Order: sequence, then structure tokens, then C-alpha cells
Amino acid sequence: MNRYAKPAAEDSLIERAAKVYDFGAHLRGRAVPAFPPADEPTPPQTEPVAAEPIEADPVVVEPVAVAPVAVEPVAVEAVVGEQDAPASAEPTAAVPLPPTLSAIPAEFLSATDDDGMDEWEAPESDLAQIDRTMLAEAGMLVPGAPVGALAEEFRLVKRQLLLTAREIAGGPIGQRARTIIVGSGKPGEGKTFCAINLAISLAAERDVEILLVDGDFAKPDIMKRLGLEDSLGLLDILADQRLDPESCVVRTDVPQLSLLPAGKRSHADTELLASHRTEAVLDRLLAANPRRIIVFDTPPALAASPASTLALLVGQVMLVVRADRTTEADVREAVQLLDGCEHIHLVINSVSFEPGRGRFGSYYGQEK
Repeated sequence: MNRYAKPAAEDSLIERAAKVYDFGAHLRGRAVPAFPPADEPTPPQTEPVAAEPIEADPVVVEPVAVAPVAVEPVAVEAVVGEQDAPASAEPTAAVPLPPTLSAIPAEFLSATDDDGMDEWEAPESDLAQIDRTMLAEAGMLVPGAPVGALAEEFRLVKRQLLLTAREIAGGPIGQRARTIIVGSGKPGEGKTFCAINLAISLAAERDVEILLVDGDFAKPDIMKRLGLEDSLGLLDILADQRLDPESCVVRTDVPQLSLLPAGKRSHADTELLASHRTEAVLDRLLAANPRRIIVFDTPPALAASPASTLALLVGQVMLVVRADRTTEADVREAVQLLDGCEHIHLVINSVSFEPGRGRFGSYYGQEK
């Protein structure tokens, strides 16, 4: 037997703190839920243990009373229909947006449940409607029409032009590699016909956008052949430095094809083309859209001087030669006038069909 009695164990730190602070106060003031969980038995009605603390503590009772009040108006709005509401009743206030949506400006929120993509499409009224019937009657390419002989021929023509533009883009000419003149030696050789068809064919490409410019200031014909009215154009831009070039560009209903009319006729058209303003306008049109290729329809080189002046500023020249009319001397003289451009391509127009000779179109069932 031990001589000394075992000393009483000292209270732990938590036990000593419990004597000073009433740790059970928050438990005694907690409200009893109105409905017990399903897996627990309902407490006997004879022992309302929590009834007295709830009635004695108004702070605890208040949130219990508020909960059904917040739900009540929502339930009423869901149940009451238009037939139950009086005719003079004011419309029910809209449910407030969540904080994440209320911070967004109203103009950026769509009123519909769809993705809103249609809101970004340009209205048809803002696009010039190109007359497809006129194109078909003139024997030109029609956007969206089945591929035929003419479409295949211009596919070959544009491919060579696109390859050359890519090759010279890294040289000193820079972004002006994306500019092309379509011209001829004399009138009636088909330059406007080829310019429109080339622009339509190029617009079918996936990676470019085309701006067709009517540079035949003496006899502008681009807008008329497409069934459109003339408006402010290139000469107006060159004459008035206040005009923004992009504001005169006409968007069409042909995807990736825009137009720039010739503008108001002037007796100083060549002088305007030779000014520094032309270079600035050209560079601005190219810089506005890195995908843009500009195609100029110019007057015949042997009949008017604007073509040779503009040839000093562009990347390529497509010279249209009519097989049954243009002489070799005309071709040589026209090339000399346009030699300000280093890259000149010849396109033979109006070639006679020879039976038995391969020709585009037979593969597509268009042998006649």
C-alpha cells in the first residue's frame, strides 16, 4: 500500500476554460427546425424543450418568420395567370437580375433566348444588290452558279495572279503586291468583261476580299453592268482630301466583293492619279483590310493615259488581247506604255472554238 495518497488530477486547459466561458450558450439559443428529418422520430408533443428559448429570444425568431415571406410573392407570380388578373392591373415587376448580370450594360444583353448572332449580320438594305440576270445575259460569271468553261478559265487566270502576288509581296513593293490592273491596248477587246469576271472569281477564294475599282474615268461601265447606280468614287476621293476612301466603298450582296465607282468625271483625271494623294489612298485601302486585293478596270492604254500612270503604282498588269482583233504591234506598244509595272500578264480573249481540240466545258457537259 502506498504511503502517499494519489493527488487529484488537475483540470485540463479546455475544462478550465469551460468554467470561465459558457460554451453551451450558442446551443441553448438555437432554434429547433419546424420539421425534423425523415429518418428521425418526431419528438413527443409533451416535451416542447426548445419552445421557451425561441419565444424568449426575438433575434432567433425573426429569420424563421422572414423565410416564408420571401417565398410568398414568387409563388403568387407563378400561380396567378392573365385570366385571374384584373384588366387595370399593373404589370408585375421583373425579377432582379443576378449580380453577375446586373453589372453588364443593357445594350449588350439579348432580349431573346438565342445566341444573338443574327444581330451582327448586315441588313440587306445596306448591301448593293448585283443583278445576276444581267450577268447571265451578258455571258459573265454568276456568283453561286454551277462551274462551267468560263469559270474554269478564270480559275487558271486568277491562280497565276495570286501566285505572283505572293512572290512579290516580300519585295520592295510590299503590300501593293495586292493590286492588279486589268487593261487592254484598244477599246473593244474585253477588258471590262475580264475585270468583272476576274473579281467575281477571286471573291470565291476563302482567304481574300476583293475591291473592284472602276478606273476608266472617261467611260465608266462597272456599276452599270452590275445593275447598280453610280455614287462617290475614286476621282472624288482624289480631288477632296476630306473624303474617307472607305466611306465610298460599296458593299455588295456577293460575299467578299466590294466596289469603288469611278466618281465624278474630271478633265484632270491623269493629273489626279499622278499626285501623292493617289499613293496615300491606295495604301490606306490596302491597310484597312490585309486580306483585300484591289482590281482596277482601266481605260485602253493606247487610247488614254490613266492606265500607264496607274501602272507605276500597282503590283501586276493583266493585259487583255483579243485573238481576232489585236495585232502584235498593238500588244508591243501597249506593253511599252505599261512597263512601269514589272509584272505584265497577257490574257487572250475571244478565242475561236476548234472542233476536236480540248476545251474547258466539255468535262461539265457544256460542249456546245
